[in-house]
Amino acid sequence: MSEKIGNLYDMDSGSFDAETYLEKLLKDCSLKQIMDTEAAVVKDTQTLHSDMQTLVYENYNKFISATDTIRKMKNDFKQMETDMNLLKDKMSTITSFSEQITGTLQGTRSQLCKLSEKHSLLKRLQFLSSLPAKLKALIEEKNYAQAVQDYTHAQKVFKQYGYQPSFEGIQSDCDSIIHNLKKKLRQEFQTGKSAQMLTEIGELLLQLDERAPDMATEMLNCASKRLHDQIVMLQDQTERDMIEFVDMGIEGFLNDLTLVITSYYDMFVAKHYENERDDFQEQALKDLNTFLNLNIDIYLNLVQDRVESDIGFGDTQVMLRALDRLHRRLLAMRNICRGIDIQRNTLDIIINAAHQLCEAHQKNLKDHFADSLSSVRLSLVSAKSDSATGSSLNDLITNLYVSLIEKVKGILQDLLVFLQTEWSFNIKSGYKGTLCVESIRENLLIGFLRHIAKVMNSFGDTSSSSPPNLLLVLSKTCLEMEQNGVHVLITLVDDLYEIDSENSATLTHETEICSEMRETAQSLLDTFVRLQGLNISQMLRKSVETRDWLNCLEPRTVRAVMKRVVEELATIENVVASLYDYTGTARTHEASSDSSRKTHFSNLTNSKQQFRSNWSNYTPSQLEPSYVSNIHRLFSEKIDIFTSVEFSKVSIVTGIIKISLKTLLECVRLRTFSKFGLQQIQVDTHYLQMNLWRFVKDENLLNFLLEEILGSAVHRCLESTLMEPNAVEIICERG
Repeated sequence: MSEKIGNLYDMDSGSFDAETYLEKLLKDCSLKQIMDTEAAVVKDTQTLHSDMQTLVYENYNKFISATDTIRKMKNDFKQMETDMNLLKDKMSTITSFSEQITGTLQGTRSQLCKLSEKHSLLKRLQFLSSLPAKLKALIEEKNYAQAVQDYTHAQKVFKQYGYQPSFEGIQSDCDSIIHNLKKKLRQEFQTGKSAQMLTEIGELLLQLDERAPDMATEMLNCASKRLHDQIVMLQDQTERDMIEFVDMGIEGFLNDLTLVITSYYDMFVAKHYENERDDFQEQALKDLNTFLNLNIDIYLNLVQDRVESDIGFGDTQVMLRALDRLHRRLLAMRNICRGIDIQRNTLDIIINAAHQLCEAHQKNLKDHFADSLSSVRLSLVSAKSDSATGSSLNDLITNLYVSLIEKVKGILQDLLVFLQTEWSFNIKSGYKGTLCVESIRENLLIGFLRHIAKVMNSFGDTSSSSPPNLLLVLSKTCLEMEQNGVHVLITLVDDLYEIDSENSATLTHETEICSEMRETAQSLLDTFVRLQGLNISQMLRKSVETRDWLNCLEPRTVRAVMKRVVEELATIENVVASLYDYTGTARTHEASSDSSRKTHFSNLTNSKQQFRSNWSNYTPSQLEPSYVSNIHRLFSEKIDIFTSVEFSKVSIVTGIIKISLKTLLECVRLRTFSKFGLQQIQVDTHYLQMNLWRFVKDENLLNFLLEEILGSAVHRCLESTLMEPNAVEIICERG
């Protein structure tokens, strides 16, 4: 009921009641809503009216078009009906003429058939009678294929009618001719000049009922001789470049080999012979695989020998382009010879070439490094003076470092040619190739870096007589390699060759090489310090040992050797300062003024006099002076003389000073001094203290060693009377 009522108000419903809808609208809606509803109804009415007009117009046009089409079809069918009637009449006429012709020729048809059969028989007899002469003519023309074809065609007739006397003579003549042809074909088969000729002759012999196993064996033997001649010819082509050499092999050897294999496969493997044993095809395929791989190995060994001879002399790009052509051809052979297993490919040759090229480049790198070291040594020898080599050492280090880095970078870029995407082969596709790429990193780069460290370290051996500045240059170069070079080169090779060295357990990590470089740099620097210390020590030792300390005059000046020591240390400091900034441990105290330093050493001499008066009060029966000295040293800090130095100017010069003063101390302990001899040692030590403090990082260490030297002189003096501090200062300032 509600549905029915609802439909009364739906304008689209069939049960719409306008009066009921109007009453409901007047009752429920406001005036504005009623006016809006009216406007909407008027708009919908106009829209429906317009749509209705459009539909009527379209249907009217369609009706007119349909009427025209029907009228036209009516006219066309009238014309078609006329044509069909005309065709019917003509077909009736043709049928009538055909029946008349058939009736007329019915009597002679059988005679024509008999004549045609006789004509065909006569042609066959004519072919058989002229066959011996034709075979001889074809053989003389060397048209063996046509001769065999004609003979095999006649064999069907001979098998059927050969017993008749008229055919016996013809068959006998043909058999004799074909027998001679077989001999001739076998001779040419054995001395075949090309693989194509072997194939053609083999096919003819098989058509002449030769045994397939014998032919298969003979074909491979003859092909082997022909291919051997090709190999001998290729061995003589040493003057040609690699691309020409490979092209000759492809066009000659591989083309012949491919033709032999495909022909052999088609003749003896793909074809079934009913009269042969069941495993003939299987054995033929086995023999073919053996033959193929044997000849492929021979040829690839020849190519590999040529590649090995070109390594290091020819263009690697040209060599790889030639090997890429060979690789593509072998891939094509695999696709052509289905069922044939070619065990060897060119990838092994390419990988082997990469290994050999790495070895050649490694030798070149070592030679380049040796030449660079020789240039450095020559430059150092030709330098006029050590003091003039401060900036030149930096240039030598820069040239040596940059030349090594650039040389290695260039070689790594050259070897990248093996991984170009344009090649048909992918050297990293197999396990051997991956090992080859990793060996570029390990054997070439890492091996060369370790060679650098080993060679440089050998200059620091005690048996070598290397100049000090050479040790300094090599040490700084190793330090540069540790700080920058190793990271640059290893990162480069990992990026270029896409090697994940971080996650590999077999590859050498960067930190290992950096550690070796730093150890080498440290060893060379320590050797430099020891060598320079020993040079200065030699001067000090001779100055002490060659002087008569018991008959010395009163000191009036500082000894010349002390001035020379200070000059040598200043020169060394200038050279070292050009290479190493002050980056060592901070000095224990700020540099004091000269006046405070004078006061300190004046107090030192006073304390020595007091110290002398203290231990001299002991009698020999109570305590020997050496014992008192030993007790005094027990309460002093131990100084390590030959310790490793830091990579800083102050640490290096301090190490040299420690060795020099330790030598002076030991020499003083072995001498006996008079009063003036002691005073000369006092003046010398004070002069050293005034001039060496700026070189050391711990001034207390310098003062301690000088105190030890003066103390030892006091112990070894017969009359231990020290000079007045003011007099010492005046002499040192004047000196």
